[in-house]
Amino acid sequence: MSSCTTLLVIDPQNDFCDLPEEWRAVDPLRQTPAAPALPVSGAHADMLRLAALIDAGGGGIHRIVVTLDSHQRYDIAHPTFWQTGEGAAVAPFTAITAAQVRAGEYRPRDASALPRTLAYLDALEQAGRYTLMVWPVHCEIGSWGHNVHPAVKAAYNRWEDRRLGVVQKVTKGSNPWTEHYSALQAEVPDAADEDTQLNTALIARLDEAERIVIAGEASSHCVKATVEHLAQHLPSRRLDKLVLLTDAMSPVSGFEAQAAAFLSDLQRQGARLATCAEVLPLLQASA
Repeated sequence: MSSCTTLLVIDPQNDFCDLPEEWRAVDPLRQTPAAPALPVSGAHADMLRLAALIDAGGGGIHRIVVTLDSHQRYDIAHPTFWQTGEGAAVAPFTAITAAQVRAGEYRPRDASALPRTLAYLDALEQAGRYTLMVWPVHCEIGSWGHNVHPAVKAAYNRWEDRRLGVVQKVTKGSNPWTEHYSALQAEVPDAADEDTQLNTALIARLDEAERIVIAGEASSHCVKATVEHLAQHLPSRRLDKLVLLTDAMSPVSGFEAQAAAFLSDLQRQGARLATCAEVLPLLQASA
């Protein structure tokens, strides 16, 4: 087993960060600063701490993997997909169940999508991890919001320049028929789409490291789902190699309890919870 450290950064993207106005790009069509679609309170500060850790401890980071939420505008978890039974728009942050669709409270805007939609909702609810949530359109492929937080990108670019290495980017979420919180597997894998299946190659590659340091957004959703899958499928079963940076991840507002329960459960299974300041000496020692 190698003594190397891998840094796994989950969805460190503009749309998830509560960026101050001076950190936002100007929308040339509206001549106003672009607005993050789904900002997580505290995420900007999380990413600044993470960037500082990469700069100060990068000599002890042997591999960096960055996952990128990558959606279509038309997606089963976006308002563009849905309407109410009366034909009105469905607001973001609306939870939708199979029973509500069968009762006619909500329906796909494309009537022909109803059978597949119900099959998806039934499978999702049977899995028991999540209820479908209609999120604002976010991390649309090609958009400013899809881009990595500028400070994190600049820090890992400096790491690439020093090591003459490449940061591995892993996209997930482009299939509009399934939610894809986890970077390792969609909530309901699509048999016709390999990208929604369990990413065993990535899991095996992560398991090559002696230490996997994990950061990103949000701790209540994409970090939680990814790490749960990683803990479940890690070939070595060495959950003690997982180090979750508690001050480089934050929960979606209203889901704080979900994030806290996740962190507590992973710690119980053997993972370590630590701050960036606590991890820095470990990285510097292994440089």
